[in-house]
Amino acid sequence: MSKTFEKILDTAKAQGMKTVVVAVAQDEPVLEAIRDAKRNGIANAILVGDKEKIIFIAKNIGMDATQFEIIDEKDPAKASLAAVQLVSSGKADMLMKGLVETSMFLRAVLNKEVGLRTGKQMSHVAVFEIPGYDRLIFISDVAFNMYPELKEKVAIVKNSVAVAKACGVDLPKVAVICAVEVVNPNMPATLDAALLSKMNDRGQIKGCIVDGPLALDLAISEEARKHKNIQSPVAGKADVLIMPNIEAGNAMYKTLTYGTTSKNGGLLVGTSAPVILTSRADSPETKLHSIALAALVAEYNK
Repeated sequence: MSKTFEKILDTAKAQGMKTVVVAVAQDEPVLEAIRDAKRNGIANAILVGDKEKIIFIAKNIGMDATQFEIIDEKDPAKASLAAVQLVSSGKADMLMKGLVETSMFLRAVLNKEVGLRTGKQMSHVAVFEIPGYDRLIFISDVAFNMYPELKEKVAIVKNSVAVAKACGVDLPKVAVICAVEVVNPNMPATLDAALLSKMNDRGQIKGCIVDGPLALDLAISEEARKHKNIQSPVAGKADVLIMPNIEAGNAMYKTLTYGTTSKNGGLLVGTSAPVILTSRADSPETKLHSIALAALVAEYNK
């Protein structure tokens, strides 16, 4: 089981090189991550975008652009679509967002003719290495689904569990996060949490242990679990945190990113190939971690 991003990088390297396609690749932090992914033996890349700008940036960061295939397409929409098509046609294992608006990028991902649709619910999974914890923490959804209902939450759980398993967690412990740990009819998120837990009990959600509603402290703190005398196979030991909505998820993501010394990465799943959907503000290290995660998921999905 990978408990750190160092282990994630080592595992991705050990499984052999993947190929990532970058849509609108003329972005310095993205190219730094691509450079380092190749140096670490994790992934080669096809760069789609403004060739002149890509070569200029590569020179500035000590990246040998001649080692990469570059497809010259200056129009961001066309570059995004071309990148998606390379993945959907099997010429690459995963897709990465470059210097392009997320809405434009996702339109290409969802294109009916060449996109990466599978008919499944897509969701974003963020992965954190948090100081003081003996495991990686998987958080969903922090970036894609805004106000998921029960059906969407079932898919979010399954997608998150698949990512955790790709990282070597054999039986992920899933906490459905709410403000409280009791079912309250006036708090719809607690009803969804209880239903997800029961669906897991009855085998409708497999390959993991789901419990909820659980407040955040109970999910990740064994001390809090003992203090509140909660008996649960998940409380205090959660690997996966399912957030009630995008506000809670995004706030937690940014709190961990900017308020702690955590390391992180993330990707969009539920697609026919992993999609690296990082923020423009994310560091090159975070983008590299995301490439490594996508490589593990691509291998797991074979």
